[in-house]
Amino acid sequence: MGIGIDQTLRREVGTRREEAVRIPECALDVWERIVRTKVRDHVFLIIDPLLRPDLTRLASATGSSPLTRFAPSPTGYLHLGHVVNAIYVWGIARALGGRVLLRIEDHDRIRCRPEYELALLEDLAWLGFEPDLGFEPLLRQSDAPLVYEQVLDRLRESTNVYVCECSRKEIGGERYDGRCRDRKLEPGSGGRIRVQLPDGDEVFDDALLGRQTQTPAEQCGDLLVRDRDDHWTYQFAVTVDDVRQGVTLVIRGSDLVSSTGRQILLARMLGRRNAPVFLHHPLIHDGRGEKLSKAAGDAGVRELRSAGLTPPEVIGIAAARVGLLSPGASIHAVDVARLFQA
Repeated sequence: MGIGIDQTLRREVGTRREEAVRIPECALDVWERIVRTKVRDHVFLIIDPLLRPDLTRLASATGSSPLTRFAPSPTGYLHLGHVVNAIYVWGIARALGGRVLLRIEDHDRIRCRPEYELALLEDLAWLGFEPDLGFEPLLRQSDAPLVYEQVLDRLRESTNVYVCECSRKEIGGERYDGRCRDRKLEPGSGGRIRVQLPDGDEVFDDALLGRQTQTPAEQCGDLLVRDRDDHWTYQFAVTVDDVRQGVTLVIRGSDLVSSTGRQILLARMLGRRNAPVFLHHPLIHDGRGEKLSKAAGDAGVRELRSAGLTPPEVIGIAAARVGLLSPGASIHAVDVARLFQA
């Protein structure tokens, strides 16, 4: 049987409708992971361990009926990158018998708009991804400012929370060196709020990337929790929300893996004993190798809908762009768990 080698993705891919095969690694001189292919209904699966977690180990780590979340920010329209995240969130949740919580992360009141929120809800429903929680009533971060204030007050009782007047230009990078830590500045216009992070490593097992070690105090320094516009930051708001909403499995793109250690540390400072399990999945990149953005019109769900594509076709395109399906295949939202079940 002939086997084509996809050199771009460096994995072995059988042609459509062929049976599964086993090939000695030495015969191919490529990565040690051998892909198995299956045909199931109209879906052509390419089973690649780099793209799919070990469900048995993941179930053991998360326990019965894990709770994960789909948490878009209404700063633009949904694109194929969001669809990839939905595939992983719903697919893995359903494969594990878990639940999906919908959370609108609109902590940035300047960039978030009601029309984007309405559009993302319409596109999500059109695609067929139905949340189990958080839709009626809709969970929004903008509806919980008092919650974040109360959490910040609790942090003040156990750690150093202080006002910072340094701009991004003055900091000159991601890591903040704590120059305002002991200045005891008074809250005022343009003042930022930071939380001092203790030294030490955070070690966690990512369900796809394996063992990770991060040192938050060296990566980012003292954590910014509220910016100069009085917006709660992503790092703070999502950590508080995952704690209070009982999220046990966080599934998100690999661009956010560097945030994990600081969020685990902050959650522990808030009193969480057991961190959620994290899984960081591959991203779709544009022709320049950049992460797909909300400005990418050719990859927008709205544009694809207008072009006459069906929901299974759009989901299939997104799955194919990260290697979960072969190009040209389609799949319904209710069937995405198949993509993760060997």
